[in-house]
Amino acid sequence: MPISNDKGNFIKPGFDPLAAQTSFTVYNLYAWGLNSSGQLGIGTSGAGVNESSPVQVGALTIWALPFSGANFGGAITGTGTIWVMGSNGQGQLGTNNSTDYSSPVQLGALTNWLRAASGQYHTAAVKTDGTLWTWGRNALGQIGDGTTIFRSSPVQIGSLTTWLQVAGGYGHTLATTTDGKLYAWGYNAYGQLGDGTTVGKSSPIQVGALTTWLNLACGAYHTLATTTDGRLYAWGYNGGGQLGDGTTTARNSPVQIGALTTWSAPSGGTVHSTCTKTDGTVWTFGTNTYGQLGDGTTTNRSSPVQVGALTTWSQVEAGAYAISAIKTDGTLWAWGRNQFGQLGQGNTTNYSSPVQVGALTTWEVLAKMPKSQAPLALTD
Repeated sequence: MPISNDKGNFIKPGFDPLAAQTSFTVYNLYAWGLNSSGQLGIGTSGAGVNESSPVQVGALTIWALPFSGANFGGAITGTGTIWVMGSNGQGQLGTNNSTDYSSPVQLGALTNWLRAASGQYHTAAVKTDGTLWTWGRNALGQIGDGTTIFRSSPVQIGSLTTWLQVAGGYGHTLATTTDGKLYAWGYNAYGQLGDGTTVGKSSPIQVGALTTWLNLACGAYHTLATTTDGRLYAWGYNGGGQLGDGTTTARNSPVQIGALTTWSAPSGGTVHSTCTKTDGTVWTFGTNTYGQLGDGTTTNRSSPVQVGALTTWSQVEAGAYAISAIKTDGTLWAWGRNQFGQLGQGNTTNYSSPVQVGALTTWEVLAKMPKSQAPLALTD
């Protein structure tokens, strides 16, 4: 089964995208921020029990691939099982019930999960056999099974065995296949599916004819993706400039952002976006009300702006109104909104420039978290 070559999809840089993944590296799992529904997985939940600094989830060193939704989260383990925690009123944990869990519980008994990503209240996951499975809220067709029926346990989408990457937004889902095609389904009022319309789809439809899609990300109502030749494309809602094309005009088909061919791994937040380049720089664009662009201001940007001058960023992930990032030296940094302590600073102060989270130099992987205010990260 081919794997991604970027940390943003939970695989470290340097891997051949066409190579087969045979094992995971495992780490300790940490969480912080909003804990209203037990989404931190530390056995507590409710108002007033948020965590403003990273806390370890359990004591086991078994975690390989974290993912985070609006008020729930989870992780794949080194043995290919999935564990989930948090709110479950819409079946988003996939445990075949509607029970919230404030500590991780296993989703079924399967040991062949490879990769997963959550939207606001749904999750999509790929197995090692290349099949695609989804669960959770489905009012907008985001599950992709041709219905709008909520699913509280995983359902297979179609019969393809060539699925590779997944990403989820508020009510839409994206996935790539091993032959470089891109598919989308779900809510499409702003053109976030990229099919040239604003009509929702409850089953996967191919986005254009390109077969060179590599890395993808969803914001709340917008989508970003890079191609194998390093180009960055965006489409969907653009009211805050989160597409980065210099306008605030919504796009219902992919538009290339500039002419550069050095883009690497994109990430979408609620109304802002970020992307790394192959030179190790980080760039941001979109709404900046809370300083989430990290440029020291609260000014919206409709074109990419560089965050500082460093060339040592290895992974960057956008949350609801904040961004977290890991450097090549293993340090963790964050900026933007901090209402629930999601910047990990031990306080609730917003920051418009990167601030280091603690003193550890062993951070390895951040969860994709487009609608989350509770980051998850792995460390040695």
